[in-house]
Amino acid sequence: MRFLLALDQGTSSSRSIVFDPTGRVVSMAQREFRQIYPQPGWVEHDPRDLWQTQLDTAREALAKAGLQANDILALGITNQRETTLVWNRTTGEPVHNAIVWQDRRSETLCAALREQGLADTVLQKTGLRIDAYFSGTKLQWMLDNVPGVRAQAEAGELLFGTVDTWLIWQLTGGATHATDVSNASRTMLFNIHNRQWDTALMHAMRIPEAMMPQVQPSSAHYGDARAEWLGAPVTIGGVAGDQQSALFGQACFRAGMAKNTYGTGCFMLMHNGERFQTSQNGLITTACAQTPGVPQYAFEGSVFIGGAVVQWLRDGLRAIESSSEVQALAESVPDAGGVVLVPAFTGLGAPYWHPDSRGSIVGLTRGSTVAHIARAALESIAFQSAALLNAMSRDALASGGQPVNELRVDGGACVNNLLMQFQADLLGIPVVRPAVTETTALGAAYLAGLHVGLYASLTELSDQWRAERTFYPSLSRERAAERLAQWEHAVRQTTTA
Repeated sequence: MRFLLALDQGTSSSRSIVFDPTGRVVSMAQREFRQIYPQPGWVEHDPRDLWQTQLDTAREALAKAGLQANDILALGITNQRETTLVWNRTTGEPVHNAIVWQDRRSETLCAALREQGLADTVLQKTGLRIDAYFSGTKLQWMLDNVPGVRAQAEAGELLFGTVDTWLIWQLTGGATHATDVSNASRTMLFNIHNRQWDTALMHAMRIPEAMMPQVQPSSAHYGDARAEWLGAPVTIGGVAGDQQSALFGQACFRAGMAKNTYGTGCFMLMHNGERFQTSQNGLITTACAQTPGVPQYAFEGSVFIGGAVVQWLRDGLRAIESSSEVQALAESVPDAGGVVLVPAFTGLGAPYWHPDSRGSIVGLTRGSTVAHIARAALESIAFQSAALLNAMSRDALASGGQPVNELRVDGGACVNNLLMQFQADLLGIPVVRPAVTETTALGAAYLAGLHVGLYASLTELSDQWRAERTFYPSLSRERAAERLAQWEHAVRQTTTA
């Protein structure tokens, strides 16, 4: 029993990874599941798909590793955040599809909360902006719009959970209805100062308290997965939302350390230590994945379209046949030729918060080619991420802290060397890619390992972290400032269009 199992339930697929105690990947299994789009701006998942694909991959990962459940010391769970589920506490049947974090249907409910003057209250209590991104108004929408659901909820018959809670409930056969602080902090219902569900906010959104899961530290006992699922009981010892789990897996345990995950979107977190701060530069404050004890906080910024811009090049423009071709196409020209692409396909996230913006390409000439557009598309990922890090540094300096002095990176697009080098050039600090890039799953595994005593301390985990490659800035600060000014000019054109 020296292995750890991480369940990584993402937006488009479920994965399971077996790690050895050093954090090395032993085996991995992954399965995609159906995306449901009932109407424009709506995104749903079938809760049964989330559970079944996660269970299937867990079994497959164990089989690939040649291991039995008895070989697993503990399992950890990490998950797509904000996605909202409601199910019957007796039958376990969902009352509706899961409403996914990308879904915008509750924007009118958010507008009503703003009109009630609750924006500052929500910010100070939860660290979040009022936005349809978060779980609270998704849950409110379900209660208000799915026939019979509000009456059942008020009768105490229904349970609410984010994806972690749903998986824990399934794994334990309904014995545990719980979440961790990092996932709770994404609901717009959780007071991250006292670490309790906030009665006033739940009242404002008309949410019965009986629906809410118990909130625990990220490294804690969440019950045992029943023997019928994996062949023997397995302790569930770690739970964290995917981005906080990646921060933990990157060993960013101290204030001023930051990571950026380059996936469909990009998610940057900077550890703030034990101090709760509200951003003056368009960021949100979130709870870190944490062991029992003193609360830990982080600034977070989200880029809605990161690696998805490469998918658009493939599926929309048909400029490439597979995503792996983008680096070669972009490198076929020395630069973007003055072209700037702002991929505001679903609006702009932090630090801009312009939900009505739409994508644009500026700087086109007769000499512009699809290769220039491809290079500008890659650069857009780095530009948006640079805007986030610069906002974080301004907040840190304003509060007497230190600016970030290196950026640790992970996610699928971090393997693109051209992108990582350009990111370092824009930021003027080293960009460090770790030896193990599966940091989201690794964070969940580490949290579980800490709970069962496999690791003695965070220091031990820090000592295990290894860099695979460091990208050092090679662009002058003056030229980097010029490029960032070009980007901001293009953003301003987009938001006034």
